[in-house]
Amino acid sequence: MTKKSRLLLMICVFIATFMTSVEITIVTTALPTIISDIHGLAFQSWIMSAYLLATTVTTPIYGKLADVWGRKKLFLFGLIMFTLGSFLSGLAPNIWLLIFTRAIQGIGAGGIMPLTYTIIADSYSFQQRARVIAFNNSAWALSALAGPLLGGLLVEYLNWHWVFFVNVPLGIIVSILIFASYKESKHPRVSVKIDWAGMLELALFLAIFLFGVQQLSQEGDGRNLAIIAIIISLGLVYIFVKHEKGFKEALIPLKIFTNRTFTVQVITAALLSGLLIGYQVYFPIWLQSLYRMKPVLAGLVVTSGSIMWLIGGFLVGSILARFVPKWISALLISLLIFTYIPLIFAGLNLPFWYFYVVSAISGGFLGIIITMNMILSQHLVSKNQIGTASSILTLGRTLGQTVSTGILGLLLNVGIRLNLHGISFSTVNNMISSDRVVQISNQTAISNIILDGLHLVFIFEVLMLIVALAANLADPNSKIVD
Repeated sequence: MTKKSRLLLMICVFIATFMTSVEITIVTTALPTIISDIHGLAFQSWIMSAYLLATTVTTPIYGKLADVWGRKKLFLFGLIMFTLGSFLSGLAPNIWLLIFTRAIQGIGAGGIMPLTYTIIADSYSFQQRARVIAFNNSAWALSALAGPLLGGLLVEYLNWHWVFFVNVPLGIIVSILIFASYKESKHPRVSVKIDWAGMLELALFLAIFLFGVQQLSQEGDGRNLAIIAIIISLGLVYIFVKHEKGFKEALIPLKIFTNRTFTVQVITAALLSGLLIGYQVYFPIWLQSLYRMKPVLAGLVVTSGSIMWLIGGFLVGSILARFVPKWISALLISLLIFTYIPLIFAGLNLPFWYFYVVSAISGGFLGIIITMNMILSQHLVSKNQIGTASSILTLGRTLGQTVSTGILGLLLNVGIRLNLHGISFSTVNNMISSDRVVQISNQTAISNIILDGLHLVFIFEVLMLIVALAANLADPNSKIVD
């Protein structure tokens, strides 16, 4: 590739990354308004989970096919599906159609996210990747600045439907640029048997398992259905693992996990991505519902974390050259545990600025650790498995986010329902969004009900950090990676 064509390709990758990242910051800013407007508190986790579920199911399929068929066609397909899903989400008139169209978005994102890292790995050496990935991650910082501001303005002056339309022109532009300018190196013609059965088994397992996790927040028959779904999914994962062991061109080559250091990268990325979705979704809800902050100001709590993520990402190259990865992760995760513990016991008078500080610390530390996870996972496999390794790590991240979204939504709902004491659930629903004028005599009591649910959310966040710390301490690698 020439210097000019490589630069243009990185601009396309940057825009594509911006699309998927601004989707999170805009939607989380508008989420309380969406919940109140379409009476969706009981199903609020599905707005994020439908997107993440579809992403999770399709990510490993894109990664495997990219190693066999090449990157360009699949990347274009992902962009088109994401753009179509964004447009249809903007048109959604109710919670059920919004959940469905968010799933279409997720099918597109399942290709965009891993393939951006795969394209970078194809185009740059190991020594250059940390710098290039850090540059690409600056899209997250840009989206963190633009997303909450734009999302808040759209919600206040138009309506929440417009937060989805913003990605449509971006998707069209980057699709045209990729189609016209991306000259992919020809992949050698090899006879490869695609693991369609493995793809179907994995998709069914993930879909049924994650559906079961989401249904746990329901009562009566819904919860019984959740238990049945989780049991069925465990049977499917057994069938999938048995199939993969006997298939030469497996969708997920299980031998890749014999490298314990690689496995630790996937586990860490999954757990910390769950932490990420926790503070990005529940800090704005905390600030809007309990502090009555406007959506714009509450959404900006995500900005400090994304800016620090950018700074942390740029430090990874020099950090990896000087220190052992496991000890970097162990130190930063330990500090995060002490940062999050106060949220478990916080009252209604916790200073609002504490959330911005925690977000900044979280973003900086996760920017270092998760960027390091991606670089190491690509470095620990052969060149013809880079796409697969990138998709496995991305799968771990999206799976961690999706499962966490379901569990955190369950915990919030359970915490609220257990403490209603005669107050209706719909009354609490109306308190979630700060842009709704509510005149309620027992507003303090309702605030305490919401606070109880949020305490459960952050107890789970701390538990995830403890598991991530234990995983890194078990990493057998005690040397600097070069």
